[in-house]
Amino acid sequence: MPPLDVPELVDRAREGQPRAVAKLISLVEDAHPRLREVAAALTPYTGNARIIGLTGPPGVGKSTSTSMLLTALRKAGKRVGVLAIDPSSPFSGGALLGDRIRMSEHATDPGVFIRSMATRGHLGGLSWATPQAVRVLDAAGFDVVLIETVGVGQSEVDVVKLADTTVVLLAPGMGDGIQAAKAGVLEIADVFVVNKADRDGAETVVRDLKQMISFARREIRGQSWRQPIVPTVAARGEGAEDLVRALADHHDWLVAYGELERRRTDRAASEVEAIALRRLRSEIEDLHGGDRLTKLAREVVDRALDPYAAADKLVDEL
Repeated sequence: MPPLDVPELVDRAREGQPRAVAKLISLVEDAHPRLREVAAALTPYTGNARIIGLTGPPGVGKSTSTSMLLTALRKAGKRVGVLAIDPSSPFSGGALLGDRIRMSEHATDPGVFIRSMATRGHLGGLSWATPQAVRVLDAAGFDVVLIETVGVGQSEVDVVKLADTTVVLLAPGMGDGIQAAKAGVLEIADVFVVNKADRDGAETVVRDLKQMISFARREIRGQSWRQPIVPTVAARGEGAEDLVRALADHHDWLVAYGELERRRTDRAASEVEAIALRRLRSEIEDLHGGDRLTKLAREVVDRALDPYAAADKLVDEL
């Protein structure tokens, strides 16, 4: 295998070579030993892409909606990167569903890059490597990065920590979809999409959403953002222009009131914290081959130490 030339790889990615972009994301997913060097090389070119997250209950049409939005953004001349987060295969650890199949019409478009990423057991609807993969696409010059999460429930709302704008999709005929997701997913939405709006019950979903929104407006410096509700039929491309307009309006609002900078600062803080915790966990595992942690755990079981005292000892020895 030829030696890894990180600067050359980054240069090729910035030139729009999809293999270079794919290689960089693979380095991220595999936690390559030279990942620190990769991050340093990418950083000067980041901070330009709009990050849009799409989430919602299973079966709501997230992949079809992502494909519809991708088509509309390409018509507007935007280069678009897509990260489709799938459940992991219990055998290979790879992405199980492969949402790229549902976006195959964009496969030959040089202005589009689509990557399926496995959660690999990470909760929250994302892969642990997603933030760094977003950084790769941002540095590679994509104007918009779409992140499609796995089907999420009440606790799996990590996309809000990563996206500038979070789109929550619902659909009629999903049972008590709003009630089931209300405690978590609905509260993170910047834009609501009611997909499959040609079905019976769509008006009821819209009405319930309007009632919920009326009780919880967000205010930034006295200016409230009232989440728009966009009906769509993604399979036919209906509602795409309305969705693009709603996303643009939200981006303008974020910029006007300083919320975009705050969200990106919070995102960077979460990323730094995750890297630091990962490093600490690795150091703990390396400490005497993990024997030290086991010894302290036994002392806790034997009541010779309380858990806090044991943790203090462990940290002091790092």
